Amino acid sequence: MLLWTLILLAVVFAAAFVATVAGGLVLIFSWVLIGLWVMFALFTLYFFRDPTPAVPTGAKLVVAPGHGRVDLIDTTEESQFMGGSCQRVSIFLSVFDVHVQNAPMTGVVKFYQYTEGKFLNAMKTDSAAHNENALIGIESSDPAGTRVGVRLIAGLIARRIVPWVSVGESVERGERISLIQFGSRVDLYLPSNASVRVMLGQKVVGGSTVIASFD
Repeated sequence: MLLWTLILLAVVFAAAFVATVAGGLVLIFSWVLIGLWVMFALFTLYFFRDPTPAVPTGAKLVVAPGHGRVDLIDTTEESQFMGGSCQRVSIFLSVFDVHVQNAPMTGVVKFYQYTEGKFLNAMKTDSAAHNENALIGIESSDPAGTRVGVRLIAGLIARRIVPWVSVGESVERGERISLIQFGSRVDLYLPSNASVRVMLGQKVVGGSTVIASFD
C-alpha cells in the first residue's frame, strides 16, 4: 500500500512538473506571437505612411511619380499613350520606401489602362513587359499639350495596384494618384524634348524630386 502511495505521489508530481513546463512554454510562445504581431502592425503602419510632398513651384518641371531609386534611364517605345518613341525613367520601390504615387505634372488624366500579368521580381527593369501593371496618361497644362505617362508595376510581393484617379480628372503636380501595395516599380515616360535631371542610382522622393524639365 505504501509503495502504491509513493508511486501515485510521484505520478502527481511528474504531472505537475510537466504542466508547469508546458504552461511556461505556452506563455513564452504567446509572448512571441504577441511580439510578432506588434512588429507586423508597426511595419504595416510604416509601410502605408503617406508624407505630404514638398512640391517645387517652378514652371515646366516634372517631379518624381514615386519614392525609390532610379535604376534605368533609356529610350523606349510606348504606343498606348505616348504614341511611339519616348524617354523612360524607371524607379524601383523597395518594401521600405513610401508606396504612394504622385502626379508628375499638372494636367488632365487622358488615359488609363490596366493590364493583367505575372508577378516577377520588380527589381528587374524589364518587369513592365511581363508583370501586372497600370498605365496612367496625363496631358499637361505646363507646357500645354505635353504628354507624360506613369506606369505602375506590381512585383513579387506587390500584388495590388490601387488607382485614385480616373480619365477626365484634373491633377496637380505632386498630387496623390495611386498606391502600389509592397515592393514594386514605377516607370515615367517623357517626350524626347524633356531634359532629364536625375542620374542612375539617385534616390528620389515622390512629388518633390525634379526628374526632368522643359526649356
